[in-house]
Amino acid sequence: MFSSNIMVIAILLILLGVISRIFPHPANFAPIAAIALFGGLYLSKKMAFILPMAAMLVSDIFVGFYSWKMMLAVYTSFLLVVGIGILVKQHKTFGNVLIGTLLGSVLFFLITNGAVWAFGTMYSHSFGGLMQSYLMGIPFFKNTLLGDLFYTGVIVGSMEVLMIYSKKLVARQSI
Repeated sequence: MFSSNIMVIAILLILLGVISRIFPHPANFAPIAAIALFGGLYLSKKMAFILPMAAMLVSDIFVGFYSWKMMLAVYTSFLLVVGIGILVKQHKTFGNVLIGTLLGSVLFFLITNGAVWAFGTMYSHSFGGLMQSYLMGIPFFKNTLLGDLFYTGVIVGSMEVLMIYSKKLVARQSI
C-alpha cells in the first residue's frame, strides 16, 4: 500500500494545501507545515522537499506572489520543517512528532517575523524593533500553532491508521 499509493497521497496533500490557502481561513491556520512534516516522516528526501514547495507554489499562483525576500523566509521555514520530519523519522513516536510540530511552529514564527523586521519598513531596524516584530506576531503564532497541531494530527494520524489497517489487511490475506 505504502509505495503504490504514495503519489496519490502526495497529490491529495498538495490539493489540500492549495485549497486551504485559497478559501477563507483564520490567518496562519493552514496545513503546509503539517504537509512538510508528513513529507519528512513518510516520503523519500526528494519527494519530501518537493511536496510542500509544490503546494506553496501552486497556491501562490492563486493567492498572489509577494516580496521575494518574505517568500524565501516562508519557503525556507517549510523546508526546515521537512528536515525536522526527516530527523523525527528515525525515532518516530507520538511525543517526537508532537515536539517536531511545536519546533516547526516556533521556527516558522522566528524566521518569518525576523524577515518582516529585516526586510520590511514596519519596525525600526534595532533590537527593540525586532522584539516589537515578534510581539506583534504572537496573535498569528497562536493560529500557526493551532493549525499545525490540528493538521499534523489529522494528516499524520490518518497515515498511521492507514498503515496499521493495511498491515492488518495484508496479514488477513496471507492466512
